[in-house]
Amino acid sequence: MTAFDQRLVTVFNVGSLTFGRGAALRCAEDLAAAGAASLFLVTTPPTRGLCAPMAARLEALGVRVTIWDGLAGEPTLAEFDAALAAARAARADMVVGLGGGSAMDVAKLVAALFDGAQAIGDVIGVDRLERRALPLACIPTTAGTGSEVTPIAILGDEDEDLKKGVVSRHLVPDAAYLDPELTVTMPRAVTAATGFDALTHCIEAYTSRFAHPIADGLALAGIGLIAGSIERACNQGDDLAAREAMLLASLYGGMCLGPVNTAAVHALAYPLGGEFHIAHGVANALLLPHVMRFNLEAAPERYAAVARAMGVTEAGDDRTVALLGVDRIVALAERCGIQRHMAAFGIGADAIPRMAAAAMTVTRLLERNPRTVTGADAVRIFEAAL
Repeated sequence: MTAFDQRLVTVFNVGSLTFGRGAALRCAEDLAAAGAASLFLVTTPPTRGLCAPMAARLEALGVRVTIWDGLAGEPTLAEFDAALAAARAARADMVVGLGGGSAMDVAKLVAALFDGAQAIGDVIGVDRLERRALPLACIPTTAGTGSEVTPIAILGDEDEDLKKGVVSRHLVPDAAYLDPELTVTMPRAVTAATGFDALTHCIEAYTSRFAHPIADGLALAGIGLIAGSIERACNQGDDLAAREAMLLASLYGGMCLGPVNTAAVHALAYPLGGEFHIAHGVANALLLPHVMRFNLEAAPERYAAVARAMGVTEAGDDRTVALLGVDRIVALAERCGIQRHMAAFGIGADAIPRMAAAAMTVTRLLERNPRTVTGADAVRIFEAAL
């Protein structure tokens, strides 16, 4: 793995971060004080009801609120275009994303591209976005993506059956509000899937070829929080202590994505979401153990540290301990009710060659993997997950 002192690392932090119960109402006060007149709020149908208290408070403070919830699932280019048109029709002067990663990612891009200086096709990739046109705040209702603090937004390209990313410091929101009370209504399956997304962020950041001490402590802390809280959050949704721990872990994972980012798990997961519309966190959970086993030889000491953060206490060499950690992740996924085989989603062996080919195009993530992944390696990993 590359020595951290040989690389230049830049961290772009969210302007302000408010964490705790009641944070969403604080957001309304702050936006009104900042001079919002026409607020465009991006959400989804399942989370629209969570917008009501904040919207009512904003309107009482004299702010006009337009709520847009036109997302059917993980966002597509077409849905983004619809959101952008609605924001322009509302003459928005501020944007808020309230929901999971889908709502926040669309809000980030609406705020960025509102003025028409660039189109979405101009900014897909790394550092192609020149500026953000409108002020932006994000409020997560899931504990998974960490999008409220990341420089990343992901959209699905339906023509190519692949997810595409925009990465830019201009996507980091001006403010983030993390309120665990907004996460208690998450269904068990969503809690599990988004929790495994956060777990994957932390593991991939810590074991990355570009791992760095700036992110290492956050990543290990996030792994420990998830290992100790995800089952309680799944089984007792109103356990606010568990919800707070999961939201904090998700935040830690998000804070790792800017300076380090993810790697092969996410790259290989993109075709599962793009072509087969498997939820992102579930796709990560499907592939995580298999990619970890593949990567282990490149960084056994790092994967052993992951295992210990997961709660493995057995003695042994790094490889032995690391494999125990992988087994613990598999068992945790089973206890949380996450499906572990692609075949359960109707994916057959015939799909593997094209999925592998699509995954190999995600070079911005594959280059960060601790072990080089070839096309043949990708095929074998998919076969193991079948």
